[in-house]
Amino acid sequence: MKITIESTSKIVELNGVPCRVWEGTTAGGVKMHAFVTRVAVHKNDDASEFERELKEQRTPSPEVDAIPLRMVL
Repeated sequence: MKITIESTSKIVELNGVPCRVWEGTTAGGVKMHAFVTRVAVHKNDDASEFERELKEQRTPSPEVDAIPLRMVL
């Protein structure tokens, strides 16, 4: 499966760990969201552009904005 995700400004706590909510779509067009606790760049790659882009966040959609700040799965 391939997905395209975009960072939002929404942060929730999931099982005691803060994570950012990312929104996206699958290659087939299914809307989805991901709860991301960590991201990393391969150790041999230059991370400077990635770090700049990682600071960009959009306002979450109403569906994601309604997610409680604290979740237990």
